[in-house]
Amino acid sequence: MAETADKHSLPPNDRSLQGIAREVFRELVVLDTAVYQAIEATPTPTIDAPLRRLSNSANHAKLYMGIAALLFAVGGKKGRRAAVTGMAAVGLNSFVVNIPMKFAGHRPRPERGVVRFEEARHVKMPTSTSFPSGHSASGFAFAAGVAEAIPALGTPLRGLATVVAYSRVHSGVHYPGDVIVGSLVGMAVGEGTALGSRVVRKRLRGRRATG
Repeated sequence: MAETADKHSLPPNDRSLQGIAREVFRELVVLDTAVYQAIEATPTPTIDAPLRRLSNSANHAKLYMGIAALLFAVGGKKGRRAAVTGMAAVGLNSFVVNIPMKFAGHRPRPERGVVRFEEARHVKMPTSTSFPSGHSASGFAFAAGVAEAIPALGTPLRGLATVVAYSRVHSGVHYPGDVIVGSLVGMAVGEGTALGSRVVRKRLRGRRATG
C-alpha cells in the first residue's frame, strides 16, 4: 500500500505550486474517469432508452427551441420575452462553449465498453471534443434566460437541464466533469444574458420616458 502511494506522490524536487496543481489535476481526471466507469458498469435497463431519447432531443438545442416556440405562442408578452431571452442565452452559450472552450479543452470523448458495453443506452458519438458539455451548458443557459421573464419556470427548467446533463454521461458521450463545468458555464452565460436583457429594457424605458 505504501509503495502504491509513493508511486503517485510528487517527486521531492517538484513541490512547487505548479507541481502540486498538476498532481491535483491528474487525480481529478482519475476520479472523473472512475465515476464515469461506475455509471457505465451499472445496469439500468428501465431508464436507458428514456435517457437516450432525452439526450438526442437536446441535440442542436431542439428541445429548448420547442419550449421557446411554445412560450412565444401562448405565453403572452412575458412568454415572448422569455423565449427570446432564453434562446439568446443558448446562442451566446453555443459560441462560448463550442469555439474557444472546446478548442482549448481538447479532451477526447470517453472510451465506451471498458467496464461494460450496453448499446441500448448509447447515442451517436459526437465528433467534437468532450470538454465542456455543450448540451449541459445550453440547458442551464436557457433556464436562466427564461427565468428572467418568468421566474416560476426557473426551477422546472433547471431540473430538466440537470437530467439532460446526466443523460450525456449515461449515454456514454461525456465524463461527469464535462457536464459539471458545462452546467456552470451555462449558468454564468444565462445569468449574464438575463442581466443584459434587464439593462436593455431599462434603457428603452428611459428613452421612452424622456422622448
